[in-house]
Amino acid sequence: MAEPSFLTAVRESYDTVAADYVERVPPPAETDPLSRAMPAAFAELVRTADRGPVADLGCGPGRVTAHLAGLGVSAFGVDLSPKMIEPARHAHPDLRFTQGSMTALETRNDELGGILAWYSTHHTPPRWLPAVFAEFHRTLAPGGHLLWGDHVGDERLRPTHGYGRPVSYESYLLPLDRTAGLLEQAGLVITAQLQQEPGGRANRPHACLLARKPPTP
Repeated sequence: MAEPSFLTAVRESYDTVAADYVERVPPPAETDPLSRAMPAAFAELVRTADRGPVADLGCGPGRVTAHLAGLGVSAFGVDLSPKMIEPARHAHPDLRFTQGSMTALETRNDELGGILAWYSTHHTPPRWLPAVFAEFHRTLAPGGHLLWGDHVGDERLRPTHGYGRPVSYESYLLPLDRTAGLLEQAGLVITAQLQQEPGGRANRPHACLLARKPPTP
């Protein structure tokens, strides 16, 4: 089966910008208080539930994966771009990083205690999101948690440059309630949500959703 064209565009674009991304994107410690608090709350929920490891999907250079590990979570990273995985492995040799797509995770059913999708789904065309969120549901253990975070809006963006380099990906900003509805349609239960207005480094509204796969009766 041929790879969807949007995945090819995302992989090639992030392979191109990987070095610049590492230089320009701040580590978790330098983000705003709420953006630090949500992963911390997620880590506590995952530790308490103790259902399995956490997959950081779209992990990039692995900084957030390492941040979760520092919060006492067994975490590993998955990214579509091999050029993003290289610095992750170099900087964090004690953690596992693999190349892969969230459209078809190489993870067993009910294997994960948590999934982090942190600013990693906005390049996914909306028609593909049900398949991605179905993968989240499939791979989460009953009682496992999801933390999703991204920019929100109602806009399709077609940038020609990103991080100072030519890119061919597109971005799709959706209203928060639409993303929440798609997660619920996939069988996940929303437990908390937060939307922040632009400020600091963020020039667009951004939001977080905490969700849970219902435990087995």
